[in-house]
This record gives sequence, structure tokens and C-alpha cells, in this order.
Amino acid sequence: MTRPDRPPHTRYRLRVAGHLDQHWSLWFGDLTLTHDDDGTTSLIGAVADQAELHGLLTKIRDLGVTLISLETVDPAGSADDDADAHRTHEAAGERGSVRAG
Repeated sequence: MTRPDRPPHTRYRLRVAGHLDQHWSLWFGDLTLTHDDDGTTSLIGAVADQAELHGLLTKIRDLGVTLISLETVDPAGSADDDADAHRTHEAAGERGSVRAG
């Protein structure tokens, strides 16, 4: 079911602690894997629906890495957009991290 106020494919940015090896990019499908200067990895791309988003979160959990944040990203923007261009959803309140596993 698609909500009327939401485009059919929403772009997301998932940030995880550490730098994931590039060989994981195939496992995450169409998401772009980027190593950020702060020691995190960003996974950015279009996600069709909530089921696909939950599948990505399950993969992050299964890897045992720490999820730092999950954000929707302006489709016209880039991964380096100002924080005001994003609607951020912290993974676990003030700490902003969730330990998988």
C-alpha cells in the first residue's frame, strides 16, 4: 500500500559504524556504498517500500555492525547535502546507535 503523501520510491541514507568493504555493495543491491571521513559508511539509494527497508535493516543487523542513523534524502540531492535537507531518524535516541547482534 502506497501512502498518497509519499513517492513510490523514497531515497534513504543509512549510516553504519566503520568502513564496510566494497564487496558488500552487491549484497545491498542498488544502494551506493560510500566511506565517510568520520569513519562511517553511508548506504544511499532508492527503496521501493517498507518491506525493502526492513530487509536492508535486517542485513545490517546480520552483519553485526552498528546502525548510526536512517534518513530520507532529497532525490535531487547528494550524500553531502546539508543536514537541514534531510529528515533524520536516529536509530536509538540520544546515543544514535544500535548494536546489532
